[in-house]
Amino acid sequence: MNSRPHKQSMSELKLRRLTEHNQRLKEDLARPRIRVSEASASLIRYCKTTKDPLVPSVWGPVAKNEDPYALTGGKKGGCCTVQ
Repeated sequence: MNSRPHKQSMSELKLRRLTEHNQRLKEDLARPRIRVSEASASLIRYCKTTKDPLVPSVWGPVAKNEDPYALTGGKKGGCCTVQ
């Protein structure tokens, strides 16, 4: 006698989980996508056109006034402080 409501609640739980999973799948399906070749080409284009001061072997030395990682003002030492 007692198992009937329990089975129904389990069925409702399963239905809710399936409904949520179905909703997530619909959201995934609606997400805009691009081909891997397009993404790769975009990444290569970005790497070729964006100057990176941490890779001087590719872009050449960076002037101190253009280097975002250069020490400024009265700072001494590196970028980290050990206490």
